[in-house]
Amino acid sequence: MSAVTVRHAKPSDYGRVIGRVNVWWGGRDMAPTLPKLFFLHFEGTSFVAEDVAGDLVGFLCGFLSQAADDEAYIHFVGVTPDGRGEGVGRTLYEHFFEEVRAHGRTVVRCVMSPSNEDSRGFHEALGFEVDRVVSDYDGPGEDRVLLVKRLS
Repeated sequence: MSAVTVRHAKPSDYGRVIGRVNVWWGGRDMAPTLPKLFFLHFEGTSFVAEDVAGDLVGFLCGFLSQAADDEAYIHFVGVTPDGRGEGVGRTLYEHFFEEVRAHGRTVVRCVMSPSNEDSRGFHEALGFEVDRVVSDYDGPGEDRVLLVKRLS
């Protein structure tokens, strides 16, 4: 993949992102898990990645925790299937880490499905550790792996 530019997400990016989410997830209905509010209220901690032609190649939606003043949370990240393994995801995460550090945050959390081994490997390569596995986290039968990364 050619050079990628990362910038803060804008409300106008929502249509581009939501139009690709289900496609990027192999037809799974993921769109309901990414409401527009991330592009309206969390612009400062959400990012889009574009190639030199301005085409969307990735995004990250995250926010500063309202409950813990040292924490931030990554809600949803996506990279075009053609761009996976090219550093787009890592670049998005690094932008997020830099932004939340500037707000005094030292801990980043995220949640994933226990069956998503690719995601787990990616997060571990970025320095995330398993905090715990929670049964029925998102409802009956919806177990989740809670990940944590301490920023230096």
